[in-house]
Amino acid sequence: MPASNYVVHNATVHTVDDRCPTATAFRVRGGRFLDVGAGPSVREAAPDVPHVDAGGATVVPGFVDAHAHLHELGHALRRADLTGAGSPAAVVERLNAFVAEHDLPPNAWLRGHGWDETRWPAAPSRAPLDAAFPERPVWLVRTDIHAGWANTAALEATVGLDRLRRMDAPAGGRIDRDDAGRPTGVLVDEAMALVEDDIPPPTDAEQDRALRAAVRHAARHGVTSVHDAGVTRPEIRRFRRFIEAGTFPCRVYAMALGDSDAFDHVCEHGPLRHSSGRLDVASAKFFADGALGSRGAALLADYADAPGNRGLLRHPSGALRARVRRAVESGLQVNTHAIGDRAVRAVLDAYETAAGETGAPLRRPRIEHAQIVAPEDRPRLGALGAVASVQPAHATSDMGWVEARLGTDRLDRAYAWKSLRDAGARLAFGSDAPVEPLDPIRTLHAAVTRQTPDGRPEGGWWPAERISRTAALRAHTLGAAYAGAQEDELGSIAAGKRADWVVLSQNPMRVPSEALPDTEVLATYLDGHCVHATADWPDL
Repeated sequence: MPASNYVVHNATVHTVDDRCPTATAFRVRGGRFLDVGAGPSVREAAPDVPHVDAGGATVVPGFVDAHAHLHELGHALRRADLTGAGSPAAVVERLNAFVAEHDLPPNAWLRGHGWDETRWPAAPSRAPLDAAFPERPVWLVRTDIHAGWANTAALEATVGLDRLRRMDAPAGGRIDRDDAGRPTGVLVDEAMALVEDDIPPPTDAEQDRALRAAVRHAARHGVTSVHDAGVTRPEIRRFRRFIEAGTFPCRVYAMALGDSDAFDHVCEHGPLRHSSGRLDVASAKFFADGALGSRGAALLADYADAPGNRGLLRHPSGALRARVRRAVESGLQVNTHAIGDRAVRAVLDAYETAAGETGAPLRRPRIEHAQIVAPEDRPRLGALGAVASVQPAHATSDMGWVEARLGTDRLDRAYAWKSLRDAGARLAFGSDAPVEPLDPIRTLHAAVTRQTPDGRPEGGWWPAERISRTAALRAHTLGAAYAGAQEDELGSIAAGKRADWVVLSQNPMRVPSEALPDTEVLATYLDGHCVHATADWPDL
């Protein structure tokens, strides 16, 4: 196909461009949108290029996922999927099936992701893993990536069980213990490194396979750009190598991990941008706390189901402020993971301090997740020009146990995307994949209904926080592009912008809400070139 020069017409185009919200046709030339508007006018202006009849299909801008982890997603796609396992026994059943299917060598590490104990009859412990795998090391990462679950073989192969029994938890982490003080095998946040640092790292070939799997997965789901939330220099080099080999059907706005060599490099040498427009490293990623499910999120008051526990701040306030200041002075955007209301407040304090001390304007500072925000802190995001980089699917995944963690009196501050938007924060939607599926349709459904894909609960969970479909589509396209200072290039179907566009099987702005999860991606285009298509979409 002459992908650099063609017209698509007879389409239902939701442009996310306020100057022309809907259209029926557009022209692509040289990888950019040249003309967008009514079918006859666009077609008549380009009589000598291929014209493609979209058959009335719905077209939207390429989705921008404002928070995901591409390498982790790729590895998760190649590890045991524990999502939805209802008990430790169910986890073991899935692990046995995975071992049988993949024919793992006898003592190879068994890795898995996605367990969530909040509805289990018993807390996770080493016992069921030891019974099933007495010699094979097993390491399973929780759904939020903020806790890991090891068997005894894994502990002996890394930190050592006796040492773990005697040691205190590292700062910013927790070692779960039973009533007798013995480690259960569950390690939270910074304590995860006691195992992970000694697991044999994946080979370069395995890393390549994982990244290829992740970007193919993104294209199949209509995602043309990913904000990768925490990368190292080797990962940046891998992105560049794939791009230069012409095998990278995705854009990456990469956040340099704040405790890695990537952060030091961009602070010293400035942002890294690839001429292709497919890689931009202009921001830093810090962590203020852990996750709510594992009680690592830092709260202003005790957990309702764990009196005396207010979660974990990953760094002393002075250390966080120093890192933020260094990033600001280096001209970087600052993005900080903060889930609990105490962590969000600490991040806002750090941002305000950095702005005051440096005198430099903050470059659209972001709070990643912002799941629990004290009502009095919401206006501070607007005053700072901050972006709330949120993942609506977390609300519908977590709603079954959030009340247990927070109690009823704090639920009005939980996952309150509409309230944050009304207070002046910019919304940018993402998935947090592999924590949640990388699936923009699921994200849109969660945002506009506050329900699971199968429609629970009736009427939605805290429905006052639902947002309109128009606002949700914007947050997952132009809003996410804005979060990376890329709104002039991406996020809407408008003349002059890069031709990233997606064809959907039905109109997400019109179908009944219960039918929204049935929407499929028929085709995905990046720079005007097709990077994914089903048999139902014509070959341009």
